Amino acid sequence: MTWTPHATVAVIVEDDEGRFLLVEEVSHGQVVFNQPAGHVEEGEKIIDAALRETLEETGWTVDPEYFLGVYTYKAPANGVTYYRFCFSAKAVSRVTRELDDGIIAAHWLTPEEISQQSDKLRSPLVMQCIDDYRNGRRFPLDVIVEPQT
Repeated sequence: MTWTPHATVAVIVEDDEGRFLLVEEVSHGQVVFNQPAGHVEEGEKIIDAALRETLEETGWTVDPEYFLGVYTYKAPANGVTYYRFCFSAKAVSRVTRELDDGIIAAHWLTPEEISQQSDKLRSPLVMQCIDDYRNGRRFPLDVIVEPQT
């Protein structure tokens, strides 16, 4: 059996009231909260995956601002190792569209409301990424080098 890590993206979006955009979704039969997040598709640029996943899961278009880092997580539910490329972005506009399968709703939640849902977070990376963002972790987007098309 070959070890195959999964490349994923996640996006931290904070509004002017200090609330964060999260998705309520079904994962492995459980209702959980997560940032807009998902897998990078073959041939897709990482930043494009972040924009696509945010739109598909929340209906929001966003403007990426910073790269927060690469986070590694081995999910106990399935033993898969995920490499999460996390970004921060500004919300631009809400688009009326059907959300991805498995997404119940998009919510704007305060850090306190998110902490109250700590037992329902998809992984510990949800809060860690928010905490890192709130603590000022920011890298320019150009730290990600991808081929120009």
